[in-house]
Amino acid sequence: MTVREIFESMEYGPAPESAADALAWIADRGARFGHFIDGAFSEPGETFETRNPATGDVLAEITQGSKADVDAAVAAARAAQPGWEALGGPGRARFLYALARLVQKHARLLAVLETMDNGKPIRESRDIDIPLVARHFYHHAGHAQLMPTEMPDARALGVCGQIVPWNFPLLMLAWKIAPALAMGNTVVLKPAEWTPLTALCFADLCRQAGLPKGVVNIVTGDGAVGEMIVASDVDKIAFTGSTAVGRRIREATAGRRISLTLELGGKSPYIVFEDADLDSAVEGLVDAIWFNGGQVCCAGSRLLVQEGVAPDFHARLRTRMDKLRVGDPLDKAIDVGAIVDAKQRDRIAALVDAHGAEGDVHRAACNLPEGCFYPPTLIAGLSSASPLMQEEIFGPVLVSTTFRTPSEAVQIANDTRYGLAASVWSENINTALDVAPKLAAGVVWVNGSNMFDAAAPFGGVRESGFGREGGPEGLTAYSRSGGETDMLKPVAPFAGDKAEPQPVDRTAKLYIGGKQARPDGGYARNVFDAKGGLMGQAPIANRKDVRNAVEAARGAAGWSGATAHNRAQVIYYIAENLAARAEEFAARIDRMTGGTGGAAEVTASVQRLFTYGAWADKVDGRAAQAPVRGIALALRESCGVIGALCPDEAPLLGLISVVGPAIAMGNRVVAVASEPFPLAALDFYQVLDTSDVPGGVVNILTGDHAELAKTLAAHADVDAVWSFSSSDISGAVERAAAGNLKRTWVNNGRARDWTGPAGEGRAFLDAATEVKTVWVPYGA
Repeated sequence: MTVREIFESMEYGPAPESAADALAWIADRGARFGHFIDGAFSEPGETFETRNPATGDVLAEITQGSKADVDAAVAAARAAQPGWEALGGPGRARFLYALARLVQKHARLLAVLETMDNGKPIRESRDIDIPLVARHFYHHAGHAQLMPTEMPDARALGVCGQIVPWNFPLLMLAWKIAPALAMGNTVVLKPAEWTPLTALCFADLCRQAGLPKGVVNIVTGDGAVGEMIVASDVDKIAFTGSTAVGRRIREATAGRRISLTLELGGKSPYIVFEDADLDSAVEGLVDAIWFNGGQVCCAGSRLLVQEGVAPDFHARLRTRMDKLRVGDPLDKAIDVGAIVDAKQRDRIAALVDAHGAEGDVHRAACNLPEGCFYPPTLIAGLSSASPLMQEEIFGPVLVSTTFRTPSEAVQIANDTRYGLAASVWSENINTALDVAPKLAAGVVWVNGSNMFDAAAPFGGVRESGFGREGGPEGLTAYSRSGGETDMLKPVAPFAGDKAEPQPVDRTAKLYIGGKQARPDGGYARNVFDAKGGLMGQAPIANRKDVRNAVEAARGAAGWSGATAHNRAQVIYYIAENLAARAEEFAARIDRMTGGTGGAAEVTASVQRLFTYGAWADKVDGRAAQAPVRGIALALRESCGVIGALCPDEAPLLGLISVVGPAIAMGNRVVAVASEPFPLAALDFYQVLDTSDVPGGVVNILTGDHAELAKTLAAHADVDAVWSFSSSDISGAVERAAAGNLKRTWVNNGRARDWTGPAGEGRAFLDAATEVKTVWVPYGA
C-alpha cells in the first residue's frame, strides 16, 4: 500500500475533549446562576435552563432578568463610571491587561464552556474564538495606555448597554466590553438567552482581576431583558443581532440622545472567478459557510461562480462537502457541530423546504447524529430573486448562482439589502482589487474568508447596520470630544407686509439635477427682511421634489468615482466664484437676517470651501497591523447620497459647512436650506452653475424642515441623513431612518459654533465616509 493510499483510506477516530473541568466549574456554583451586578453575583431568581444543543443535556439554570435587575445594574454602572474614568487610560489599561492574561490562563475552560453551550466545534472555540478574545483585551489595553497622548480630547460616553448574540457569545462580549472599558465607560451587558455561560465565567474573571465594582455588570434573560436595557437610562447601546431587532432598537432610541451602533444580518457574496485557484476557493468556502455551522452574520452564504468554471467548481465542492464530518462538537476531529437550538434548526429546515425546490439541492453524504444537527447543504441554480438568495438563513446552507462578467458579478453581489462582508477569489490581483471597492460591503476578503482582528475595523453598510468595532475606528463609538453646548432656540422668519417694486422678476426655484426647478406643489412663501420688507419668494418643496432630488443625486454616482484631486479642483473653483460675489452675498445675508455679520459669514464660507478642497485628497485609509501574513486595508469611501437639514442660524456658512465635506468625500447631497433664511442658498446655486459642479452632485430644496426631514430620512435611496436644524426634528429623523437603517447624524437640539472649530473638521469627514476593510493575504 502506498503512502497516498494510506492517507486516502485513513479514517478519523474520535478525539474527544474532556468536559470535566467545565462541568466542575458549573457544579461548584450550584448549577444555578444569578446576575453579576456591582461586583457580585446575585441570588438566583426565576430561572430558565441552558442546554447543550448536541446532547440536549441541561447545563445550568439561569436567572431571568427583571426591570428591577436592569435598573440595579444601570445604577451600579452609573455610580462606578466617574471613578473608572478618573483612573485614566494607563490605570484602566492595567485591568484590561489583567483580563487578557486571565482569558489566556483559563482558555481551555472557556473554550469547552463555549462549545457545550453553543454547539460549535471545539477546534473553533479553542483556536479562533478564545485567542481573539484575549487579543481584543490586549489590543484595547494598548489603546487605553495611549489615550492621554493619542486621544487627549476624548471623553467617555458614560454607561453602555450592550447586547450580544448566541453565535459568538464570548468573542462578541470582548468586541464590546474591551473598547468600552478602554475609553472609560462602564457596562451593562446581556448575553444571549441560549448561550450565557461564558459571559458568567467572564464575570468570575472580572472578580479575579480586581475590576472595581460596577464597572462590568451582566444581566441574563430573554429578549425582554434586552428591551429593558434599551429603554433604561444608558448613554450608549451596542447591539449585534438580527436586522429586525436592530430596526426596533433604532426606533426605540430615536430622539433620546443615545449613541448607537448596530452590527446586524448579512447575505455575503462569495465570488469565484474563472482564474481562481479552485481547490483553494473550495477550502475557503468551507470556512466561509460551514464555520460555526453557518451561524455567522458574515458567512459567505451566496456563492457566485463564473459560468466557465461553474460545473467543475460545483463538482469539486460537492466532493468536499461529502467528506465533512458532522458530530459531537467536543470531538476535535469534527468539522461541523450542532445548531444552537432546536428552534433555529427548525427555522433553517423550514426555509429550505419552502424554497429549495427552486434549485438543485445537494446535502452532504455524511453521518448525521440524532439531535440538533443539520447537514451541510448546497442549493445551486437559483435566481438572484429567490428568497434563499435574499434572506439570511443563518445555518449550514449555501446557495449558488452564476455570472459571466466582473460587472455582472458586482451587480448580483450588490443585489441585496445587506452589506456586511464579501469574498473575492481570483489569481489576478487586478481583477480582485478592481471588484473589491465596487462591492457594497463593510469588509472584503481577497482569496480568503472570516479574517478578523482587533486592529481591523468590522461592520456593515445598508441593513447590515452602522458603526465599526475594532481598531481606532471602533473607539469613536465609545468616546466623544468637547463639552455640552447650549440648546438651540428655533429661529423664526421675519414677518412683514411691505412689497417693494421688483423691476426684474427673480423668482427663486429649487435646484435639482444641476437645473432650476419649480416646486411640484406650485407653492412659495414670502421672505421678509427685519424691517418687514419683502425680499422675494422661496419655493416650498414637497415629497415629489425630494424624490426628484434624490433621483438626481443617485444618477450623479460618477462623482464618487472621480479622483479626489478633481473633486478638490471643483471645490476650489466654487470658493473662487463665491469670493468674487462676496459683497452681494454679504448684503443679502445682512438684510435677510437683520444682522451685520454678512461679510464675515461669506469670508468664513469661502475659507471653509478652501479647507474642504484641501481635505478632499487627504482623508487616507490605513494599513491595520493585523497579525496575518498579508495586509488589512481600512479604506475610506463615500457614503453615497446624503440628505442634510442645514442650520437655520447661519444661512450660507451652515449650508457650505454641510455640503463641503460631503462632496469633498465623493458624496452627492440633497440639502434643505435654512428654513427662515433660504435665499442665500438659492443664490448659491448660481455659483454652483458656474463652477463645473456636475448636475445632481448638489441639490438644494427649501421648505418646512419637519416635513422634508421625515421624507428624506425614510427614503430608501438616501444613505445617510444629517440634521442641524433648529427645529425639534432629531427624533423624527432617527425614527424614520429605521426603515432601511441608514446612518444619521443629528444635533439633538444642541447649538454648534459654525464659525469656530466645531463647524468643521474630522467629525464632518468621518460622517461623510464609510470604512471598508479589505484583507489581502499573500505568500505561503
